Amino acid sequence: MNVPLWVWAVTILGMVAVLAIDLAIVDHPWSKKSGPKEFGIRQAAWWAAFYMGVAILFGFGVMYFGGSTAGAEYFAGFITEKSLSVDNLFVFYLLMGAFAVPKKYQHEVLLIGIVIALVMRGFFIILGAQVINAWSEVFYLFGAFLIYTGYKIVRDHLKDDEEEKDFTQNPAVRLVKRFWPVTDDYHGAHLTVKLDGRRHVTPMLLVIVAIGVIDLVFAVDSIPAIFGLTQDAYIVFTANAFALLGLRQLYFLLAGLMDKLVYISWGLSAIMVFIGVKMILHALHENGVHAPEIGIGTSLTVIIGLMTVTIVASLIKARVDTGRRAAARAEVEKDAAADRS
Repeated sequence: MNVPLWVWAVTILGMVAVLAIDLAIVDHPWSKKSGPKEFGIRQAAWWAAFYMGVAILFGFGVMYFGGSTAGAEYFAGFITEKSLSVDNLFVFYLLMGAFAVPKKYQHEVLLIGIVIALVMRGFFIILGAQVINAWSEVFYLFGAFLIYTGYKIVRDHLKDDEEEKDFTQNPAVRLVKRFWPVTDDYHGAHLTVKLDGRRHVTPMLLVIVAIGVIDLVFAVDSIPAIFGLTQDAYIVFTANAFALLGLRQLYFLLAGLMDKLVYISWGLSAIMVFIGVKMILHALHENGVHAPEIGIGTSLTVIIGLMTVTIVASLIKARVDTGRRAAARAEVEKDAAADRS
């Protein structure tokens, strides 16, 4: 789409305004008396539904003003990035636990993480668009990278099942600890405090540093994925932005389901491999090689289908596992009752 500069400006200002309203309503920054509160499930559900509705309405607007192809590219990109964001929530969930972040401060940490992610992805989108315009063969590189990413998602998932990852010891966190002393406890939402005349950093700062590193890794993975679906920078940016907006509400909404979505990594892996193959076929076609092109309609269908199958299969497995555990407990209780009698 040929998007004027003023549309870019209005879009970015609109997103900033939505984040500001979110901050004002949810976090009550003006209220010093009440302080931060834990995020409720009902509150998270309403905000998650609001952000999803805004993203869908925006997609219909893209379809109306940009045409059906642009609309399909937006929805395919949005669903892909949203799916990757849900996978990212698993890492945030483990990170919050590793740093023992109090629940009443978790939504503030997530908000900062989202802002960092938006800035980083904006930078990578600009860089990616420039690289694609200057060197079309980059699609081969992006395609191979996405296929490797698909493999890495499954490999890391299987590895995490065998050993627990320590998110408190990444290089950036260790670097901060090297130069500043760290307090043992949280001091509200403060990043630094002065104790005994010396400036200390708090665990809250370490959490934000860790999230920033994770956001960087996720941006490297996700931006090539969406460029495999569309090369329109406006669609790439808005699909990413709307996938990130509402992420912290989704975190609290899905917190109870984190352990149940056991197959989501497999679904995301399949999507990465699919988009990687699509990019390589596109590069071959652009270089004059007779190769089939995968249309955006097919891409959208495959992405929705893979995520639907993944989620349904995960929930079925969770229900079966719950039934087996209940049956095992009943058998143990039956044996114990028989022994007592």
